[in-house]
This record gives sequence, structure tokens and C-alpha cells, in this order.
Amino acid sequence: MQTVRHYLLAVQFFTRIPVTGRLAQWVGYSPAMLRASSAHFPGVGWLVAGVAAGTFAALHQALGPGPGAPWVAAVFCTIATVWVTGGFHEDGLADVADGLGGSLDRERALDIMKDSRIGAFGAMALVLALLAKIGLLALLGAHSLGAALAALVGAHVVSRFWPLLLIRTLVHVGDTARSKSKPLADQITGAALGAAVLWCFMPLAIVWQAQSALFLIASLLISALIAAWMARWFARRLQGFTGDCLGATQQVSEIGFYLGAALSLGPLARWAGA
Repeated sequence: MQTVRHYLLAVQFFTRIPVTGRLAQWVGYSPAMLRASSAHFPGVGWLVAGVAAGTFAALHQALGPGPGAPWVAAVFCTIATVWVTGGFHEDGLADVADGLGGSLDRERALDIMKDSRIGAFGAMALVLALLAKIGLLALLGAHSLGAALAALVGAHVVSRFWPLLLIRTLVHVGDTARSKSKPLADQITGAALGAAVLWCFMPLAIVWQAQSALFLIASLLISALIAAWMARWFARRLQGFTGDCLGATQQVSEIGFYLGAALSLGPLARWAGA
């Protein structure tokens, strides 16, 4: 039952799915519980993936054959994921872009990232990220409905695993007094990482069975490389990470998964066939 509490706390923290009233009282809260809930972040991705895949499939099927159906499905699928998460990770991406794009000085960058107002770099990052998601999902949907659904399932789960490695390898450098992520950043155990890997196992097995080994490997590889690049960037520019960095990593590694999936169905598939 403690595991269920930790999972529901992760759902409460990272989505708008209501965990309120008596249920919230039963779940409870403490910094230690929030820290333990980190093991279930990929499990939150299961819920987001379900909403995304359900929305995409429903609209793709309802609109029927035609070049516009994948685009409409991709747009509303993206809207659905922003709604269910409250744009939590997109906000982190915008803050990171404003901070690291707006100043080369570490302390000034951290100050900018605390500002709730969005700047030019943040706006550009959000627009480009949303366009990348919609374009890649539409491309996958034009290939086949199954390819788009498999990518959504894999991306939303795996992209919530990579930020846990940032917590494991870097130090938290955000505003300790105000940071919501500080309890998460204090510590993440090997057992928690193991549980997070287990959350990823079934969705990735589904992707493999539904598509191909190339589809899965390419998607995972590009997603992982982008997450690693983000970690190196934060280590060099900030000497650590903030909660916004975790959200930004989730966003770009999600896009990386879609990009790998699209490449596996195009040039990589032709190269493997040759």
C-alpha cells in the first residue's frame, strides 16, 4: 500500500489528475514520500501516454483516410498531454531556455530561471518544441497509426526516466527554499532507479512487438543521446541542475524518441534493408 501511496503522490505532483479529498488524505505527504515517489515517474508516463494515444487514435480513426487526419490528431494529442500535465514540463523548458539563452553568467542564468515571466528564448523554445512534436507525430501517423501510437507509448514513459539519471549524477543548484523539486533532488537510490526501469519494461516491450527492434533501438538511442547532452550542458553551465532542468530534459528527450522512430521508418529502414 505504501507503493500505491508513492505512485499516487507522483500522479498528484506531475499531473492534473485529481488526487484530492479523502484520497489525498490517505496518500499523505512528506519530503521523504515525495523522494520515494521518484521511482514512479515513468509510471506517470503510462497515464499521459494513455491519454495521448487514445486521443490520437480516436481522431485519426474518426477523420478517416486523408493527409490532414494525422496532423489534426497530432495537434489535439499534444493539447491533451499539455492539459493532463498542466504544462509542467513545458514550463521548465521555457525557463531553461530563457536562463541559459539569456545569460552566460551562471548566477544570472539561475536568477532568470526563477522568473515566472516568459522571455524571447523561452517563447521560441516552446514554439519550436511543439512544432517538432506535432510534425514528427503527424509524419509517424501518415506512415501508420500503429507507428504513432507506439512512439507515444514509448516516448512518454522513457522521457520520464532520463531526468532521474540527472538527479543521480548531478547536484541540485536551485533555490532550496522555493524549489518544489528539492525533496526529489536530495537523493535517489539504486532501488528507486530499478523500480523506474521496471516501469519502462512493458511499454518498451510493446513498442518492440508492435513495430520492430530497429524502431525501438533508434528511438531509445536518440532519446538517450539528447538526455546525455542536456546533462553535460547543465553540468557545464550550471554545475548542477534545477527542477526546470528536469522538465526540459523530459521535453527534448520525448522529441528525440519521436525523431528516432521517424528515422527508423525512413532512411534507417532503407539502410538496414540494403
